[in-house]
Amino acid sequence: MTDSLYTRLGGTYAIAGAVDVLVDRLFENAGVIANPGVAEHHVAANGPGYKFLVTAWSIEAAGGPKCYPGLDMIAAHTSLHITDEQFNAVSFEIEATLRFLGVPEAETKEFMEIIEHYRPEVVAQQKVEQAGTLEPAA
Repeated sequence: MTDSLYTRLGGTYAIAGAVDVLVDRLFENAGVIANPGVAEHHVAANGPGYKFLVTAWSIEAAGGPKCYPGLDMIAAHTSLHITDEQFNAVSFEIEATLRFLGVPEAETKEFMEIIEHYRPEVVAQQKVEQAGTLEPAA
């Protein structure tokens, strides 16, 4: 049996470390914070909570244990009016972070496929089948 992406990425600590780097990059990316709604949330005071939510979401999306207490991607992004260009900016930073940290090509590709899978929810508020162990918060 093949290990889950969660396991192949190194589990909770490795994912949390990657998210720590990623969120710092996202908070500085001009293409990401060009959206006023996103910029409002991407302030230093929100960093720890945002890192927690992104870590938990990533753990579940990669097939790890259930731990994400946040909103589903539609509810979390509807009021932000994310464009494809803004989604691309975030996607670029995710992939660049994975590569910077030396994540193997196969795992990077698989995680990026998960990110792309959620584009319709983030950009167009169109529901998709959930990946990994993700389920909406109760």
